[in-house]
Amino acid sequence: MSERTVARPRTPSSTRRAIAAATIGNALEWFDLGVYALMAAYIGKTFFPGGNAAVQLVQAYAVFGITFLVRPLGGLVLGAYADRFGRKKALVLTIWLMVAGTFLLAVMPSYATIGFLAPVGVIVARLIQGFAAGGEFGAATSFLIEQDDRRKGFLGSFQFASQGFATLMSAGFAAGLTASLSADAMTSWGWRIPFVFGLLVGPVGYYIRRHVDEPEATKEDQPKSAPVRTLFRFQWGGLLIAGGALVVSTSLNFILQSLPTFAIKNLGLDDSLSFVALMITAAILTVVTPIVGLLTDRHGRIRIMIGAAAVIGAGVVPLYLWVTTSPSFLTLTITMTILGLLKATYFGALPSVMADVFPAHTRATGLSFAYNATVGIFGGFTPTIATAMIAATGSPVSPGYYLLATASLSIVALVAANRRRGIR
Repeated sequence: MSERTVARPRTPSSTRRAIAAATIGNALEWFDLGVYALMAAYIGKTFFPGGNAAVQLVQAYAVFGITFLVRPLGGLVLGAYADRFGRKKALVLTIWLMVAGTFLLAVMPSYATIGFLAPVGVIVARLIQGFAAGGEFGAATSFLIEQDDRRKGFLGSFQFASQGFATLMSAGFAAGLTASLSADAMTSWGWRIPFVFGLLVGPVGYYIRRHVDEPEATKEDQPKSAPVRTLFRFQWGGLLIAGGALVVSTSLNFILQSLPTFAIKNLGLDDSLSFVALMITAAILTVVTPIVGLLTDRHGRIRIMIGAAAVIGAGVVPLYLWVTTSPSFLTLTITMTILGLLKATYFGALPSVMADVFPAHTRATGLSFAYNATVGIFGGFTPTIATAMIAATGSPVSPGYYLLATASLSIVALVAANRRRGIR
């Protein structure tokens, strides 16, 4: 009998280990993404030639974008691996791939040392990390919700709570390092410290994942061939519903990450205080999301999520208007706190709702592709769309209308999940 078909009784301690195993890789992924974005100016100076800091920053961000291009491919390959051979094996593989990419980035010599091999090495590192991240969400979310069918909202919520914790950690590293080190020290070696920290986390994550049990098997959860082919032939409805439900969450996530930079550049707020506002929001997402997940198991997931999406759509324009007409650290912090609470309320149950639109034998594949394709399109392009809307309209509140549109799209997807798939 394969490891995937052995049923083991779940205990509170085994459930806690399962949560730790699933979330540590997701946290490492988002920590790496956050650190790279926050350290992009130093990375650009280290690995890309030329003396124009603005061009180097653009090049560093272009490499950052490569992650999003390769993630759907990683989602299909590693998601199918998880569906065919088990969630646990896929989780062990993805964390080693992420560690390999982080290691390359942490130790890569500068352009001044090895020339063009430096930017090539950075690109390879990001491709490995993006491929691994592509399979992480589907395998980890499937692993979490399959622990206990009665607590899917609560267990699945830790997938996104770990993103908040990772954002908190990356922002904390950025604030602490830039405050304690000179610009020259940051460019020379300081930016590498968070990536070295990631290398220390990786082996711990591997050990935890290696020593957890596979979720209990069901008849539906037997390994089947060709999950990718099955997904694209018969489950387009699930892909559209899962992706549509995610749209407002991923759009709001990138708006929250860009708000401090917006406040610094356009409202004249202090750099360090703006990043403190981001840290406060990240703390809210870390703590509140599992609480919301627990409530959704008791009171219904779809109802709570539709209410949160409606408030996001209706409230984001007035909040943008307030922070732009009365710019201060207080208004920025209150705005980001409100948006953080709304986001936590919405995506507390989101992983379990997305998972429920797919049958178990294609769940990891479907989740991985829907998640990464949506994040790549709506998340990756959200800062560009927001900036273009501000430039075209001359109104700094125009990104709020974009969030209104994505909130409407997600509400439609949630209604479809309820009526067509019977998800509550």
